[in-house]
Amino acid sequence: MIGSGAGEMQQRQLGTDGPWLSVLGLGTWAIGGGDWKFGWGDQDDDAAVAAITEAVRLGINWIDTAAIYGEGRSEELVARALGQIPKSERPLVATKCGRVALGNGEIGKSLRRDSVITECEASLRRLQVECIDLYQMHWPEPDEEIEEGWQALVDLQRQGKVRYIGVSNHSVAQMQRLQAIHPIQSQQPPYSMIARDVESEILPYCGQQGIGVVCYSPLGKGLLTGAFTSERAAGLSQKDHRSRDPRFQSPQLEINLAFVQRLREVAADLGWSLTDLAIAWTLRHPQLTAAIVGARSPQQIQQTSTAGSRVLPAAAVTAVESALQDRTAQLEAVGGAAKPRV
Repeated sequence: MIGSGAGEMQQRQLGTDGPWLSVLGLGTWAIGGGDWKFGWGDQDDDAAVAAITEAVRLGINWIDTAAIYGEGRSEELVARALGQIPKSERPLVATKCGRVALGNGEIGKSLRRDSVITECEASLRRLQVECIDLYQMHWPEPDEEIEEGWQALVDLQRQGKVRYIGVSNHSVAQMQRLQAIHPIQSQQPPYSMIARDVESEILPYCGQQGIGVVCYSPLGKGLLTGAFTSERAAGLSQKDHRSRDPRFQSPQLEINLAFVQRLREVAADLGWSLTDLAIAWTLRHPQLTAAIVGARSPQQIQQTSTAGSRVLPAAAVTAVESALQDRTAQLEAVGGAAKPRV
């Protein structure tokens, strides 16, 4: 069931028996700051907390975070915000395991049982909650450990330390291996106009299996907001991982900016913002439960929250597809596009 969306935040159920989520979830990757390998530059903590409380006020009922974001800093800021929200209004919290800070700026990968349990206990402490609403395996790495890690999540669920368990960035083959152990509640892949790989296999499989899908980076790490220029991309801080992303560098950057200009015309015809268009485009897919939108300040979430009430007309879908085909042809002419990875 999908809400009519006449100005109100829509909700969809996560999988066949999961919680009802607002179609926008608040992403907290960026608020982890810039002092780690995949940071987004420096962050004001007070602004981050205010962004979270504002998101809840605007109808967003779940927050996505991860232990590795800022090496725990993001979870701590989520806890600060939760402390300012009345219990009756508190959002659901999703976090992740499998990425471990090694203490030297590098990130380790472990899905060993002891590591997963230790991570869960640490997240519970940082978040200051008794139970995590959705606990996810962040990446299926190392591949040979995914069954051990998944069994650990199953046991944590049985112990009442997590309510639902899901995966992120897993292939269909990997999900099939885990499904043999215990049903997967959710999958979290990247999905946007400029990252469409999941449409061919992952989304159909999740639909067949009743697995909910919450996508991340629906705005292409900011490229699809219309706020980027060549100058801004060139001036990205070395603490911002996007400074090393080929999509923010020539020749892909110029192609992406031209594509965004095409999108401006589609959005203008609808009377929408570019962010409305980009997010509603992902939500047009029937298998998608929700899209995760990041915010580092109250103003940012105010600008993107309107997308939660939008339903994309068929004519706009066609117009976007035409622009996408042109972008693909241009990228192929310069050697293709690197796939995002975080």
